Amino acid sequence: MKKTEWDEGFRQLWERATGRYRAGRRTVDAVTNPPEQAFLAGIGCSAQEFFDFVEDHCRDGDPDLETTLAVQRIRYRYLIDVPAGTPGVSAVDARLLPAKSAAVDGIAWLPRLIAKARLKLRGELPAEFMYGCGGDRPFLRRVGMTLPGFLQLTWDSGDNDRPIVDAVRRGLGR
Repeated sequence: MKKTEWDEGFRQLWERATGRYRAGRRTVDAVTNPPEQAFLAGIGCSAQEFFDFVEDHCRDGDPDLETTLAVQRIRYRYLIDVPAGTPGVSAVDARLLPAKSAAVDGIAWLPRLIAKARLKLRGELPAEFMYGCGGDRPFLRRVGMTLPGFLQLTWDSGDNDRPIVDAVRRGLGR
């Protein structure tokens, strides 16, 4: 499926889903129906992660549709361009993610965020975690980065954490 084919469908689904959420439908299955969930799976987005973005947007106004769509575009490109980029066949064990307090170069939260971004790209993020959660967004704002920018940097960096750490350090003025 080409970006132009799913982009508008994603926008329309976002509008329906945010309307449903605001109307009091507050579960994954109440915000998205099975055909919509199949559409999301086809572009490498789980219904749970879509719900999490919708919920945070409706409650906090953040992230917005354009940010969510930009994140999903990167995930979709990864799904298409990287042979191992399969739609989340299996999530990793949540206990394997770094703790919130884990730090690299004295920067807490960063190891966890890097891990979540890599898992997001591969479609392996456990359902109870969200790339772009209420902890990730303030962290990235503090270092002058965006959710899509960080996700792209993570993809570009492969398994090498150093370019990511260095970019965050620059954002912190270190």
